[in-house]
Amino acid sequence: MAWKMDGEHIALKDGNPVWVGNDGNEIAADYGHALGKINELTGESTSRKHKLREYEDKLKPLDGIDNPAEFLAEARKAMDTMKNLDAKKLIDAGEVDKVKGEVQKAMQAKIDEANARAEQIEATLNREMIGGRFSRSKYIADKLAIPPDLVEARFGANFKIEDGKVVALDQTGNKIFSREKPGDLADFDEAVSILVDNYPHKASILKGSNASGGGAQGGNGGGSDKGGKTITRASFDQLGPDAKLTFAKSGGKVVD
Repeated sequence: MAWKMDGEHIALKDGNPVWVGNDGNEIAADYGHALGKINELTGESTSRKHKLREYEDKLKPLDGIDNPAEFLAEARKAMDTMKNLDAKKLIDAGEVDKVKGEVQKAMQAKIDEANARAEQIEATLNREMIGGRFSRSKYIADKLAIPPDLVEARFGANFKIEDGKVVALDQTGNKIFSREKPGDLADFDEAVSILVDNYPHKASILKGSNASGGGAQGGNGGGSDKGGKTITRASFDQLGPDAKLTFAKSGGKVVD
């Protein structure tokens, strides 16, 4: 990346210096916006730290418990059960152990059921909030030569849901920030473009690529593969098992 020059001076756009990305796109760096965003995030971070300390102090008695709310609810039920047991049965230590075991078994069943429901809800949420963005992405439709499901198979793991929003992560697990709006997180399409820009085989998945096979539909394959895509062997090898199967079923072709 480099600054765009206007003679001996850096070119300006709307009063902001312009730099050129690796993909040739020109971006005006709005440092006033970035500074304001940094101050805003610094204030929010300080406030969150204070709240986190308060919550940590309140939750210390529940350390080691995976699901505090479920545990407390079942603990109350267990206490009520113990209160209502026949006093004579409690004389027999074996009976007490049996009751404890049944209560623990019931509690564990409830916890397992709640965890299963939570995982199912999370999977559905991910599918709707993340998967849907791949299928609706204008960047993928306009710039990439492979279908959205293959793009998701390759880059889907770089997105997660945080505070109800889709957040993009780079290959090291760090959040991806916008190039156009420094200080802001990149929106979905910009994040995908950044991931593609850093993808070692990006030439094979971009439309109009000059690479062999290119990822675009070639003149020799357009009539015989029923609209399927063509990608290089290197790009195909980068896909996971499910993505390879989907690609094959869609009539895609792999070229060396």
